Amino acid sequence: MRIPRTTGWGIGLAAATACISGVSIFVNGLVVKEFSDPVALTGARNALVGLVLLGILLATGGAHEVRALDRRRSTGLLALAVIGGSIPFILFFSGLAAATGPGAGLIQKTMFIWVAALAIVFLGESLGIAQLVAIVALLAGTLLIGPTGAIGAGPAEAMILVATLLWSVEVIVARRLLGREGVSVRLATTSRMALGAVVIIGFLVVSGRTGAIVAFSLHQWSIVALTGLLLLGYVTTWYAALQRAPASLVTSVLVGGALVTGVLAALRTGTIPAPAVEAGLALMAIGIGLVMVAAVRRARTAPLAESTR
Repeated sequence: MRIPRTTGWGIGLAAATACISGVSIFVNGLVVKEFSDPVALTGARNALVGLVLLGILLATGGAHEVRALDRRRSTGLLALAVIGGSIPFILFFSGLAAATGPGAGLIQKTMFIWVAALAIVFLGESLGIAQLVAIVALLAGTLLIGPTGAIGAGPAEAMILVATLLWSVEVIVARRLLGREGVSVRLATTSRMALGAVVIIGFLVVSGRTGAIVAFSLHQWSIVALTGLLLLGYVTTWYAALQRAPASLVTSVLVGGALVTGVLAALRTGTIPAPAVEAGLALMAIGIGLVMVAAVRRARTAPLAESTR
């Protein structure tokens, strides 16, 4: 089935990405304690996903697309691996492990704000009233559902912030490559994950931490496979969404993953969230609804996506 390259389908794919993200965050929260080194887990998982994507690329004739690449597209694909699939992962998980403030993880959840600002400058995207109100609602909701306590302002928090900024730039590069440059989703995702995994594994080799991967038990490898499957679904639908819809809209929809995580956490514990968390989730739902309204309006005025350029 060939998915139409329209804004509506892009937003739908972003919603699917948000659902996968919500499940993935919930699952990773349960299993990460099984690993002593989160970067080793990330390296193994990303390498597995990269190998699967590489196999799909080669099996579907992607080698021809690789040979046809010019310098600009090749540089863009390398950038996806460096600023999307490798360095931010190392910085984020290293920073998260060293952070002292319980709210440090909130830094990464502000990515949709950075993407919106960058999209205006580098992609020429515009934000209507509905989308601006949505961003405010999403930010307020994110702060309300986050853990209580100071975020902190040390080296660990700086690493998380840099990782968030790099992922935000990745969204801009991916949007341009997948849209105006005509790079396929299969090639972009393979570059991000396969080449990015090479960088992460190289970092683990240099830092003498590959032993953690070698020592993985069968149970741990099953966790790597499960979380890798979720990551495969995430990156594929995420890039497919960016191919079809504006970066600011797609990234705002992705925030909805927190709703999925919140529901799963409530079902697991059998408890009702605190009033502040309930208010935060409600604000997020309102924000997502406004994003959908903005997407519908945009689709009516520009129904054809980047493939028509």
